[in-house]
Amino acid sequence: MKVFQLLVLVVGTAACQPLPPAGQPGPARNDPRLAFVQASCGGCHAVERLGLSPNPAAPPFAAIANREGLTAETLSAWLTDAHNYPEEMEFYLEPPEVDELVAHILTLRDPNYRPAI
Repeated sequence: MKVFQLLVLVVGTAACQPLPPAGQPGPARNDPRLAFVQASCGGCHAVERLGLSPNPAAPPFAAIANREGLTAETLSAWLTDAHNYPEEMEFYLEPPEVDELVAHILTLRDPNYRPAI
């Protein structure tokens, strides 16, 4: 009986997950770059569409993606210039990694985005 209750709970929880609005890209976990992004950035940042960053000082990638005026070019330039990073990051990306990270972050754009409070 407990196995059946657990199965109902798991299926019910999965059914309650929000779907993106029609015409919006699916969740970031469908992004083939996600493994790289999680390994490189997920220790501090929330790297998927929903969630809070493990490090409260690190903005979720969805918040970055939905900043007014952000473009692939401005994000790429910021990620390429290691002098921009906060001291605790001590982080360097090769140009192809910058491209992967930018492409992933841009999948998180959502015209209905509202920051988590």
